[in-house]
This record gives sequence, structure tokens and C-alpha cells, in this order.
Amino acid sequence: MGRSMREELSRLLEDHPVVATVKDDDDLRAVLRSDRAVVFLLYGTLMNLPDLVARLKAHGKTVLVNVDLLEGFGGKEVVVRYVRERAGADGVLSAKAHLVRAARELGIFAVHRFFLIDSLSYRKLAGQVRQSRADAVEILPGCMPRVIGWVVADIDVPLIAGGLVCDREDVFAALGAGAAAVASSNHAVWEM
Repeated sequence: MGRSMREELSRLLEDHPVVATVKDDDDLRAVLRSDRAVVFLLYGTLMNLPDLVARLKAHGKTVLVNVDLLEGFGGKEVVVRYVRERAGADGVLSAKAHLVRAARELGIFAVHRFFLIDSLSYRKLAGQVRQSRADAVEILPGCMPRVIGWVVADIDVPLIAGGLVCDREDVFAALGAGAAAVASSNHAVWEM
């Protein structure tokens, strides 16, 4: 029996702990010149998503698409099928448990994003992860080592620290607190 998607994603993040977050065409051009192997694609439309993913894949990138930020799509599970079947992405990111679960059911990487803004959002996280059956969790902002440690103790999937990971110190603090990887749109962080 082959490895699960969770195990595969965990290994990928272990080998490539700095994930490039791509939010516009400038970031896309930069990541194509970089050696970042894993890309979180945070933009695109119904019309251009297949081309964006194809460009990244042609450069050997593993591509996960944030389905919550795509233009021309609703929050329906069919968007996950489109991302897999028409765009050819390797996985999705979403703050919506039902979309993360849909990705798992389709056999692609499923990352559940959480915006930790207060203790209530923190307390709900573990239950939401159980509901979504995510392969990994991304928390934002990712520059909170103490909170990263708390979340790592509460979940049994890899944690990615994203958002406001601005420099080398943020990267090492997040990884030192137990994050499996960091995700950043800062090009200087990509070059670490």
C-alpha cells in the first residue's frame, strides 16, 4: 500500500520547509526563477488558473491553490474538482472545512488555513481539523512561536506557519516552535 497524502505532504514539507506564497504575477515570475519547490498560489481566475498552474508545474513546482481566493468560483466543492481536474494542481488550501475534506476525498493535498485572531479561534482549531481531516494546517499569522507550540501540541498533522513571516529570525522561530514549514510571500525568505 502506498503512502497517504498526509505522509507524502509531511515528507515534502520536511524536504522543503520554506513554501513560496504567490499572490500576483510579479511573485509568479520570481518563484519561477527560484528554487522553491512548493508553491501556495493565492490568486487566479476561472479563465487563467490552468495556465498559472501549468507554468509552475513546467518548472517542477508542487502547486497548492487557495480556493477561497479564486475569482469566478463560489465556495462549492466543485471548485476543488476543477482545481484538480482542469487546472492540474497538486492540492488546495482553504479556510472552509468542507472544501478541505473534498480535496482529501479527491486524493490531492488538503491544507486547512486558520486565522488565529483570538483565544476563541484557537480553541476551535483542533475540532475543525478533525472535521476537515486535513493533511496539514496553516496558521496565520505565522510569527507567533508560543501559539505555534500550542497548536502543534493540539493537532496530529504538520503545521505550516504563514503570514507575516518576514525574515530569517521568523523562520527559525517558527521552525523551532514546532512548525513543519513556513509559507511566505517575501522573496528574501524564499532565498534562505
